[in-house]
Amino acid sequence: MRCPFCSEPETKVIDSRLANEGDSVRRRRECLTCGERFTTFETAELVMPRIVKRDGTRVPFDEDKLRLGMMRALEKRPVQSEAIEAAIHHIMHTLRATGDREVKAGQLGEWVMDELRDLDEVAYVRFASVYRSFQDVNAFREEIERLQSEPSAEVKRNQLDLLESLAKKNEK
Repeated sequence: MRCPFCSEPETKVIDSRLANEGDSVRRRRECLTCGERFTTFETAELVMPRIVKRDGTRVPFDEDKLRLGMMRALEKRPVQSEAIEAAIHHIMHTLRATGDREVKAGQLGEWVMDELRDLDEVAYVRFASVYRSFQDVNAFREEIERLQSEPSAEVKRNQLDLLESLAKKNEK
């Protein structure tokens, strides 16, 4: 790392610590020539896939746009900000995990709706109404009926807990 004070290419690391909840490393450095100290941050560079829109155009993934869309759907709903951030993180992890260079906007929208369904059903219907361009009240009714026929996020979590406890019991 080049010294920002004298441009000397030789510096040494004095201290390293995890930063940003382990997502980056903070390094304290000292220049071997001028003796000045400075801090650098090291993060993993993860390339997000490009998003292929319905009209075929390709745009870079925009985390702020994802957050804004979810926040608009969740407006005035009793959902904690930590849960929203966890959902956004999960969507981004899923996006990276595809390993693809491009992902269709429709697939991204489905992942957003899956997360919203687990966070808040009203927010899910709000987002789905815009995303799927509901044309009339019947489209709302059909989506709500479909939502009611599926098990809730709470029921799914309880089922997973039950399956895990049964698996542990069978191991003994």
